[in-house]
Amino acid sequence: MTSTSPTPPRHQRRAHPRRRSAGDNTIAGLGARRAALRLLDAVLRRGEPLEIALHAATQGLEDRADKALAHAIAADVLRWMADLDALIDSATPQILPEDAKARMVLRMALVQVIRLETPPHAAIATALPLMDGGPRRLVHGVLGTLLRAEASLPETPTLPEHIVARWSAQWGEEMTQAVARALARRAPIDVTLADPNETAHFDDVLAGDTLMPGHVRISHAISVPGLPGYKEGRWWVQDLAASLPARLAGAGAGRSAIDLCAAPGGKTMQLAAQGWAVTAIDKSAKRLERMADNMKRSGLSAQVAQGDALTWEPENSVDLILLDAPCSATGIFRRHPDVLYRAGERMIGEMAEQQSLLLNRCAPWVKPGGMLIYATCSLEQSEGEEQIERFLASHPDYRVESPREGELPASIPTNAQGCIRTLPGMLEEQGGVDGFFIARLIRK
Repeated sequence: MTSTSPTPPRHQRRAHPRRRSAGDNTIAGLGARRAALRLLDAVLRRGEPLEIALHAATQGLEDRADKALAHAIAADVLRWMADLDALIDSATPQILPEDAKARMVLRMALVQVIRLETPPHAAIATALPLMDGGPRRLVHGVLGTLLRAEASLPETPTLPEHIVARWSAQWGEEMTQAVARALARRAPIDVTLADPNETAHFDDVLAGDTLMPGHVRISHAISVPGLPGYKEGRWWVQDLAASLPARLAGAGAGRSAIDLCAAPGGKTMQLAAQGWAVTAIDKSAKRLERMADNMKRSGLSAQVAQGDALTWEPENSVDLILLDAPCSATGIFRRHPDVLYRAGERMIGEMAEQQSLLLNRCAPWVKPGGMLIYATCSLEQSEGEEQIERFLASHPDYRVESPREGELPASIPTNAQGCIRTLPGMLEEQGGVDGFFIARLIRK
């Protein structure tokens, strides 16, 4: 997390106290740095999602603060990697290989000092032991050179070249500039209220801002579980864009709905709160456990079943299907910067194929006059606009129904298809929004 407070002069910064830490008996914080190194290796070498790799990488760290620090170091390295590499390359006699451990350790040490306000001596003291027989002298020399020169990073990160090329071709250069600005800022916390009539109340007690009924945005750093209404399940954390698919379903009045790929349950809770009789399906038992906890806290009810949507099928047709399909997840780069490196053309193509299979499979389950709401947290047109074009061409019994007045926040437009496309740059002054595509389809 990037601090917004002024950086104090280095001579005024206090060193971290020396204490025993996981993985080392003398150097405080070394265990967190080793965990960060493992996290970055998992993302960049093995292609694992940062959040999934976090548990294994932080094994042995008992202090929650150490786990948070490991995550913060890894995430900020991923946000600023191109600019960190430019600094490193400016101070080495020969360019280090891309996958050299020395380069990764230097990235980590620099981002701690420049972005996380770690005292330089603490960053160096926890960097050198990570080399384990490697070129410590080189790492120490490069750090010394850059820190004496008071090396800095630009206001906004330099994006990976393949990201700029792909997104500029789809959305234009202005959008990629908005992506860089969004990466440099801490994303706000959005909450969805179980009862939209309580919007004014929670807008006040949470000291936030509301962008539409049933929503509050919290821009200040805070511990979520201790906030009023959380334990009682009167609201849950959910990005504003992620809340829009279920909002388009409207009031359920007891009608039947299926939430496919439902865990961890935010959309299921929305539908239940809106009066739908929901059946929630997900193939991940672990994610369903998390969903059960969320449902219990909210006091809302739904039928929950473990199953793969490509093989599972309902006994009867339903009034609503909500398909928040598996995707490349490139739209959630603000909180998950690893997607900028993991989601390439091959993954995007594979996800688009899976989405097409899911759409075609569940389309017959909707009653005539019923709704199929399709959504992805992706910035790729192949997972959104192009997906719906192909679906409509092969399913003449479906049509797009555009959002009605009051169903969307101001400044989020409907595209030429009548669908919703949220992009970086939208609601920027209010804290931004994740990238999403949403289509409301009505069966004729």
